[in-house]
Amino acid sequence: MTLSKRLSKCLVVAAVPLILALFVVSVFASAEPSAVPAAAPGSQAQSVTAPGPQTPAVAAPGSQTPAAASSVSKIPWWAWSIILLVFTFILGILAVLGGVGGGVLYVPLVGGFFPFHIDFVRGAGLIVALSGALAAGPGLLKRNLASLRLAIPVALIASAAAIVGAMIGLALPAKLVNILLGATIIGIVIIMATAKKSDFPNVPKADALSQSLGIMGIYREESLGKDVEWNVHRTFPALLLFIVIGVMAGMFGLGAGWANVPVLNLLMGAPLKISVATSKFLLSITDTSAAWIYLNAGAVLPMIVIPSVIGIMLGSIVGVKILARTKPKAIKWMVIVLLLFAGLRALLKGLEIWK
Repeated sequence: MTLSKRLSKCLVVAAVPLILALFVVSVFASAEPSAVPAAAPGSQAQSVTAPGPQTPAVAAPGSQTPAAASSVSKIPWWAWSIILLVFTFILGILAVLGGVGGGVLYVPLVGGFFPFHIDFVRGAGLIVALSGALAAGPGLLKRNLASLRLAIPVALIASAAAIVGAMIGLALPAKLVNILLGATIIGIVIIMATAKKSDFPNVPKADALSQSLGIMGIYREESLGKDVEWNVHRTFPALLLFIVIGVMAGMFGLGAGWANVPVLNLLMGAPLKISVATSKFLLSITDTSAAWIYLNAGAVLPMIVIPSVIGIMLGSIVGVKILARTKPKAIKWMVIVLLLFAGLRALLKGLEIWK
């Protein structure tokens, strides 16, 4: 048996305890009110004391008194941070192998199976996606794969829309957010399962808008051993779509790589490598805009964000090393099934069918 097959089987086997862990965490979260922050940010009755085993961190949303003070989980608050660190480490590996952003996996899974309010999870999800984008951005620009000419017009529209989306998301009730999040994740699953990619799309002629914005370029394609010139078309409908993508990214804290790449590659006609790299760089601008809204609202908590970012980063490093030795197609379908499960969980949680 080759090394790649062994690694693939090991990862599939590792997914089983991950799913079991989701059920265990879900049982703990639903059976016992926790001392971790489970209420919406911006509540008038937030506690100023540090969270501890006997102190709820935040009061119930919209309440005047700490409603959670009467019942406290047996699990100390710091234990949830350790569990989150291990959990996100596994997510980081799966995200790389499945070809998806960490935020897409993070928000539905953590929001559905950890006892954190969805606002805190979305705020952390944006920081997770932003961290990965900031880490990758300089290298992609240096290699001339991420195009500033392509990214800047899109970023101006998507970042403004993300701010609006974040404000809308924080204003909506948690139940409605979970319902919309579940429906969005199921939509992402359908896109991931059916979307096609084109390494070098055929662009017969650049449109007038892209020419006026100077959206074109050239990059070195190592697999062909030559420089490849590229340009884009259908720019105006693509920019309209990025308004919707930006709103969804800010509202749900997912990042937007799952939508950026198909629009840049299939609709506008940018080469696949340019689309992927520009999408990653684009997240560093779009997610920053939305993250400030969550930060200003108090929805970015260190006890959630720090272990999440560390876990995702470490997992991504391991995932990159495994990716060179394994075939990620089976892992991609495993990620799709996991996302489908998480989307259904968020949807049923919002409908109060599966609490």
